[in-house]
Amino acid sequence: MLDDENAPVGVDPTRSSVARVYDYLLGGKDHYDVDRAMGDQIIAKMPEVRDVARENRAFLIRACRFLATNAGIRQFLDCGSGQPTAENVHQVVQRIHSDARVLYSDYDPVVASRGRALLVEDERTNYLEADIFEPAGILEHELTRSHLDWSEPIALLFVAALHHYKGDLGRPAEVTKEYIDALPSGSYVVITHVLDPHDGGQDDETLQETLQVIRDGSMRDITARTREQIRELFHGLELVAPGPGQPAEIVPVAHWWPDGPQLGAETIAQRIIAAGVGRKP
Repeated sequence: MLDDENAPVGVDPTRSSVARVYDYLLGGKDHYDVDRAMGDQIIAKMPEVRDVARENRAFLIRACRFLATNAGIRQFLDCGSGQPTAENVHQVVQRIHSDARVLYSDYDPVVASRGRALLVEDERTNYLEADIFEPAGILEHELTRSHLDWSEPIALLFVAALHHYKGDLGRPAEVTKEYIDALPSGSYVVITHVLDPHDGGQDDETLQETLQVIRDGSMRDITARTREQIRELFHGLELVAPGPGQPAEIVPVAHWWPDGPQLGAETIAQRIIAAGVGRKP
C-alpha cells in the first residue's frame, strides 16, 4: 500500500482516485487510505462491487483475446487504463502476438509513474500520463504517434472510463468521435460503461444507492447510460455480435462471449456494466 506522506508531486492523497479505488477492489496494493475508505463505502452499499471489478476485467481479457486472435490486431491504445494489475492488456495480447504494441493512458500521476516503472524493460509497451477527455493531448502526443503505427488498425479501449466524465453529458460522445475519426480503417473500439438502473423498465435500487455513494465522495462522478446511449458512443460503427446467433448489440459484460455457460442466477455484478465492441470500416 502507498505511503500517504510520500505521495508524488501533483498527487493529493486526501482525494480518492478512480484508478486507485479500482486497484483496491481488485486486490492490488497501489492505493492510499482515502481510496480504501471510498472502496469500503461502496462495498458497504453494494457488497458485490469487487465482483463488478472482476467481471469488467474478465471482459477486457476476453475482448483483447478476440481482437488479437480473431481480428489480428497488434496495436492497442488503452484510454483510462487505470493501475497496472493482473491481467493486463499487454500480457494478454503479447502471448498471442509477441510483437503487439500497447500504449496505456491515464491522468493519475501515481498510475502513470507506476505503469512506466513496471514496463521499463518492455519496449513494446508504454504509459502516457494524459487526460483521455482531451483527445488532442493523446492523439497528437509524440509518444502516441511514434509508439503506434497509424497506417495500420488499432484497438481503442475505453473500459470503465467514459462514465467518469464530470460535466456536459454530451461530452463523452464528442470525445469518442474525435478518437474514432482518427483511427485507421479496420480498427476496433471497445467500451464498457455503467448501465442506467432504469434501462429496460427496471429500477435497480442497489445500483442507485451505489452511484450515490460515489457522487457523495471525493472520487469523480459516475454517469449511468442506457444501452441506446452507450451505443451512440460508437458513432455508427458496426458492433460485433456478443455471441453465436445473437444480434449485434450492447449487452452486460458477462454476456459478451462468456468463457462458459451461466450457472446459477445472474448477479448484479454481471448486469450493471454494459459492453460493446465495434469495427471501423
